[in-house]
Amino acid sequence: MELLRRFARHPGAVVGAVTLLLVLAVALLAPVLFPGSPWDMAGAPFSPPGEDGMLLGSDSLGRDVAAGIAYGARVSLLVGAVSTAVSILIGVALGALAGYLGGVVDDAVMRFTEFFQTIPSFVLAILLVAIFTPSITSIVAAIAIVSWPPVARVVRAEFLSLRNREFVQAAEVLGKRPIAIVLTDILPNALSPIIVLASLNTASAILLESSLSFLGLGDPNLMSWGFLIGSGRSVIRLAWWMSVFPGIAIFVTVLALNLIGEGLSDAMNPRLRKRGAR
Repeated sequence: MELLRRFARHPGAVVGAVTLLLVLAVALLAPVLFPGSPWDMAGAPFSPPGEDGMLLGSDSLGRDVAAGIAYGARVSLLVGAVSTAVSILIGVALGALAGYLGGVVDDAVMRFTEFFQTIPSFVLAILLVAIFTPSITSIVAAIAIVSWPPVARVVRAEFLSLRNREFVQAAEVLGKRPIAIVLTDILPNALSPIIVLASLNTASAILLESSLSFLGLGDPNLMSWGFLIGSGRSVIRLAWWMSVFPGIAIFVTVLALNLIGEGLSDAMNPRLRKRGAR
């Protein structure tokens, strides 16, 4: 409860949380708000916003842009959440291994991490998706693969600072197994930066998925925000709404996630907690 109170004191974080909830509501209620498939023709091609009963206009094939954005929210949020979860699992596992064991294991894991960081993440994601053919699975895997190194570094740093604390040494003296110490003693105390990083990684994953879809490397069977922007780039002067409204959806969602991350960072900051206790 105290964490929620500190989070609520951050106006930007509250705005971000409300905005994200609205985006989630639109994504969940897409079949109710827009019955039928977002790929179906709903009116005349290139209808401006507000005409033919379409709030945000239609695209070059007469499809409802608002329906595309609502259904695209499902894809973008799903890719962002799942790829972030996978990257967090990989990063936490490798970071914990390196930070707790140290020595040769630490060096090996860090060299492995640096290898991935030497390759630009967007280029590597394009390469991976192109190799395994564009699909929702390959996109999630590619984003997770390029997103885990920063998580591993943060977790390693936290474990290095915590592994020599008294409560860890006491657990070792009591004969607890290393895996139990990592999971029940060290990891709970290292969750704060991981949670903050997860919110920021989700925003980055949504941007990365949109970029891949914009380049034609998205799942061809799923409507996404990046696909909508890409399909409207060739007619931007004729039908600006085809690219502008999906772009606004991406901007608003990514901004909301970043505001939430900033609010969580402030709420979980130990120094702020000490100030609040005084």
